[in-house]
Amino acid sequence: MIIMIRKKRLLRVTAVVALFAVAFVGVGLAAGVFKKDAVSTSADGNWGLSFQQAGQPPVANATAEYLKKYNAYYAEKTQEKVLYLTFDAGYENGHTAKILDALKKHKVPAAFFVVGNYLQTNPELVKRMVKEGHIVGNHTFHHPDMSQISTMEDFSKEIKDLEALYKKTTGKEMKKFYRPPQGKYSESNLEMAKELGYHTIFWSLAYVDWYESQQPSREEAFKKLIPRVHPGAIVLLHSTSQTNAEILDELLTKWEELGYTFKSLDQLVQN
Repeated sequence: MIIMIRKKRLLRVTAVVALFAVAFVGVGLAAGVFKKDAVSTSADGNWGLSFQQAGQPPVANATAEYLKKYNAYYAEKTQEKVLYLTFDAGYENGHTAKILDALKKHKVPAAFFVVGNYLQTNPELVKRMVKEGHIVGNHTFHHPDMSQISTMEDFSKEIKDLEALYKKTTGKEMKKFYRPPQGKYSESNLEMAKELGYHTIFWSLAYVDWYESQQPSREEAFKKLIPRVHPGAIVLLHSTSQTNAEILDELLTKWEELGYTFKSLDQLVQN
């Protein structure tokens, strides 16, 4: 009983940590649709975005050109109406199956960035992701602040421990896509990920979808996700969100009606 309680607490702690995964998606995110505030251009710290104009990419912490030196991306530089759909999966909240159903209906490839306890507790869902053609990406084993990890030994352990568990679970090698927990990173992290053969994947579109007890309404979700969509966007959603599960079918339809199609991260890194 004590072990079970501790395990539940651990999962909840992981959930709380995951709340910060998009805490820096834009200055003034909750107040108004667009803000023309300045953002830091530091290559170290918290991933941040500032949305300037409807239908256009946001201003980010680092330029696409700078990130590409480290095989890192936050969007594709293109005028083509293409989207890359990604989900962070820190724990299972009962909504992933419905999300997978919507993706299957629309034939949309996605990437799910998972952590160690997700693989340990939801192996069948992970196997379904793989079977249905989705990428399962590396969100580290323990979901730490990786910007505080300065040695390759420690950085590599977080990455490779998850790789090993993924292979044990699925029988396949994990594809080399990495998302920094909490959006926290450093230039040395980018370099270490590159040395390990990984592509670091940030995002250019997200919204506050991670508070389990304060889920946004359908209207609130669409207010953020429709005007801010832009060509080449890497979209970050959380699979823990009840709202995302309920609106995804309609959301994908709305984006399709705007002329958007969906590609896999495999196609992004080939460009």
